[in-house]
Amino acid sequence: MSAGNMNLTLKVWRQKNTHSEGKLVTYPISGISPDMSFLEMIDVLNEELINKGQEPVAFDHDCREGICGMCSMYINGRAHGPKRAITTCQLHMRSFKDGDTIVIEPWKAKSFPIIKDLVVDRTAFDRIIAKGGYISVNTGSVKDANNIPIPKDKVDEALEAAACIGCGACVATCVNSSAMLFVSAKISQLALLPQGQPERNSRVLSMVEQMDHEGFGNCTNTGACEVECPKEISLENIARMNREFVMASLTKKKKKNTGGGAG
Repeated sequence: MSAGNMNLTLKVWRQKNTHSEGKLVTYPISGISPDMSFLEMIDVLNEELINKGQEPVAFDHDCREGICGMCSMYINGRAHGPKRAITTCQLHMRSFKDGDTIVIEPWKAKSFPIIKDLVVDRTAFDRIIAKGGYISVNTGSVKDANNIPIPKDKVDEALEAAACIGCGACVATCVNSSAMLFVSAKISQLALLPQGQPERNSRVLSMVEQMDHEGFGNCTNTGACEVECPKEISLENIARMNREFVMASLTKKKKKNTGGGAG
């Protein structure tokens, strides 16, 4: 073993499919460089397992640059591991010590059923996004860059909300498996901008309805979601979503009582 390399004990969640029982399986691993990413360390483990004729550990990954949100897993009981504001692929083994035991588990939430090992089904998020519908914009010819003046503070808030990558850490870390941080970020990024106004009311009503239909819990107000979010999405978005939902519900009720259509 090269100087500085680590010997570790991994306890990895292994589960054949959604309907089978899972369990933690212990794997000793050696020669791990502190400069490896966490996913590279799992690659080394899987190479060893394959060479031994064993089933490799299934896990999600894509960009490995903290952009896609695919690399979602619990590491020692924390979403994406011990560091804040990073995804699992951005976590490096220098965050651990030689001889450490590392427990690796998938997201465990009713709305995120386990597919295999560390891979969970997060298509519930896709269905919520789909319920948001489209934006009614007359594209026409190219507009001037500053054709629609938008206050900088609103632009900043919208971009901060749009930074959400839909990894599901907020759901995984919430005691109620709430998706409100994710949903509120997606609602906020459009509610704050002029382009999102035509469907503003119908969007929030449809997305919240789908969120409830998927079985996600209510917000606990503990702030755990914000703490574990790799993009540090603010809880202020949840407050905004609640206001948007109340406003849209009252508007819909008023239109119904006056004989108008639902907006």
